[in-house]
Amino acid sequence: MFQQGLLELTGWQTLGYALVLTHISIVAVTIYLHRCMAHRAMDMHPILSHFFRFWIWFTTSTITKEWVSIHRKHHAKCETEDDPHSPVVKGLKTVLLNGAELYKTESENEETLSRYSRGCPEDWIEHNLYQRHKYLGIYTLLALQILLLGPIGITVWAVQMLWMPVHAAGIINGVGHALGYRNFECSDAATNISPIAIWIGGEELHNNHHTYPNSAKLSVKKWEFDIGWMYIRMFQTLGLIKNIRQGPVARLDTNKQTLDHDAAIAAANNRFQIMAKFRRHVIAPMVKKERALADEKIAPLFKRAKRILAREETLLNDHYREQLSELVHNNEVIKTVYHMKQELQAVWQKRTASREELLQALQDWCHRAEATGIRALQEFADNLKQYSTKMA
Repeated sequence: MFQQGLLELTGWQTLGYALVLTHISIVAVTIYLHRCMAHRAMDMHPILSHFFRFWIWFTTSTITKEWVSIHRKHHAKCETEDDPHSPVVKGLKTVLLNGAELYKTESENEETLSRYSRGCPEDWIEHNLYQRHKYLGIYTLLALQILLLGPIGITVWAVQMLWMPVHAAGIINGVGHALGYRNFECSDAATNISPIAIWIGGEELHNNHHTYPNSAKLSVKKWEFDIGWMYIRMFQTLGLIKNIRQGPVARLDTNKQTLDHDAAIAAANNRFQIMAKFRRHVIAPMVKKERALADEKIAPLFKRAKRILAREETLLNDHYREQLSELVHNNEVIKTVYHMKQELQAVWQKRTASREELLQALQDWCHRAEATGIRALQEFADNLKQYSTKMA
């Protein structure tokens, strides 16, 4: 009996047991630590909240205050020297292989914990059990799994101990800022690792999250699947989660013919989707058209031109910056499209000013777009009139 433990599981059953437990840990991190505590994207019933808080302490020795503080600092200082785990600054290899060490180092930074831990649990059990006896949970888990599974329980426990450092600290913080695709050109290097986000609870959709950090739903495109969102809706049905917040949803009113205050505010709220549309409906077709017309000398400049023109400029390396400069210098149409993109991004800076200033800036941009004579720009400007904050 000792060889198989009290449960006497087969090899496949043991594997299933390990996967279920590690998946619960992933769900606890993405729903409780990340979306609820760090970003306040929902309100969670105390019963569910405390179960998740206990679970991450019991299975990973994670303290809510530490995780939340480090993650909030990551957003506040993203891709800078102060970012606790930026692969752009520290290198992808460092974050992948030493992510857990980076987390541990930052968790000992009292300034980080003091500045970014607002709203984290400060009750009796937090101070007298979870924080005071940080590793009691995982060692209790080890003993329990040896009892239930036999010697293989040690291996299962080791997998659990590696699961979060490898997937959260390594893959999300590392690969999620280095490899993958981008729906939106947010100001940092965050990427979507996979459109089918199951393995690490939906966190694979990292570019979407960095664009709308306070949204409980991480999927944006129809073909993206966020398993964390599925669980949130299930808990909502059970009455365990409420006041769910999502990123702004673009609404179009095809009957609108005038660019008014409502359209300007809606456009500013949905500026990331609008810039993604600019990439698809202006940059992409114009690059294709101009590349077909370019002579042999200029044609090589159009290699990766769509990506370079759409990319957040602060993320371009020196080689791409030089290519962008040459492309703009040698093609008047692309030059116009590029400058109109920059000017549209400048319009969004007016969103914190008065409604009148925002509207005037967007109207001026539309007039300039219409005056370019470039059909793609004219149609894009005309489409901005249809945005609305009002429900259909």
